[in-house]
Amino acid sequence: MSQELPQLVTPIPGPRSRELAARLSEVESPAFDARRKTRGQDAPIVYQRGLGANVWDADGNRFVDLTAGFGALILGHNPVDVYEAARGQMSDLTLALGDVYASDAKIELCERLAKLLPEPGARVMLGLSGADAVTAALKTAMLHTGKPSIVAFEGAYHGLSYAPLAACGLNKAFREPFAAQLGDHVRFAPYGEVPKLDGVGAILVEPILGRGGCIVPPRGFLQGIRRECDRTGTVMIADEIWTGLGRAGHLVNCPSADIVCLGKGLGGGFPVSACIGRADVMKEWGAHGGSTIHTATHFGWPVACRAALAVLDRLAKKQLPERAQAVGAVWRALLPNASGEGLMVGVRHRDSAEALRVTRALLERGWIVLTGGADGATITLTPPLDIDERLLIAFAEAHEAISGE
Repeated sequence: MSQELPQLVTPIPGPRSRELAARLSEVESPAFDARRKTRGQDAPIVYQRGLGANVWDADGNRFVDLTAGFGALILGHNPVDVYEAARGQMSDLTLALGDVYASDAKIELCERLAKLLPEPGARVMLGLSGADAVTAALKTAMLHTGKPSIVAFEGAYHGLSYAPLAACGLNKAFREPFAAQLGDHVRFAPYGEVPKLDGVGAILVEPILGRGGCIVPPRGFLQGIRRECDRTGTVMIADEIWTGLGRAGHLVNCPSADIVCLGKGLGGGFPVSACIGRADVMKEWGAHGGSTIHTATHFGWPVACRAALAVLDRLAKKQLPERAQAVGAVWRALLPNASGEGLMVGVRHRDSAEALRVTRALLERGWIVLTGGADGATITLTPPLDIDERLLIAFAEAHEAISGE
């Protein structure tokens, strides 16, 4: 695994990255070029190679990647054991027959995932993305309760496909152009406050806000939601796409939820996600004679399932959730205005302009980070769970120097 400090051979971005970015802007959806420009980037770097905690761009510059694929590369770039498992599966079988004839890899993964909920009998639905898992969870809640209404939280992000988009509280601009197609069945509550749920079918909550700024809720928040759900018969859905699998210190941070959604890090770089629900909540899927299903051709992709099993093995063998707790606590103490849990860390800045300035300056010194928070004033950090602590210390020093400029 590569755990090296930055090494830059050109200005950032370099000439090759600029050339490739110009080519991309000619063929990609204009949404992405416009978004990059709002972040003050005339051209982005272009990744060419990754290993461990490092990324090399098209110009040969070496960076330390503290975003790890939006948190999805939970074991860093190209983890050997995960990729060997995937290659072995590709030699045997690359695609089964969806929900008709499963692969052995899918069966083994579902068995492992079902054990993550404390109550026996949990059932699993696999997908490719976190948004797939959230969609499956919302469908499950509708089947179980018959109530379409949903409570979500301000500042929360659950994906941009239609069901999760309707519940996206991070930025109104994500939802508003499509509002006529999304309906008005979602209401938003302030994050950290327990809302009343009378007549509500589902409540969708992140145990810690991810893109919303790595915000930890007040003590008792999740327990209060659980009590309110018990009172009203509302399905509690925990979106653990960011927080789960050790990122925030535990494989599952909200085991009391009726449904837990996992994604991002589950495949170690391969696309796979899971909606895991209690047996009594999931049973309605079997009450329609097989006519009501949630599936797609590549759900339960055998290659990704085998990779996910290897990820779960590594997390357990190396005790990476526990390591994230310990290392994250030390790291946050070195960073000003830091929030979060484990290795899911936010560093709050004065405003979005200051956060962007620091982010760009860090990139120019070889550190890859992103801004987050509803107002864009937080730098969000989601490095690999096995990142060398000396890199985290070096980043804290670089951040301190840049922030003081």
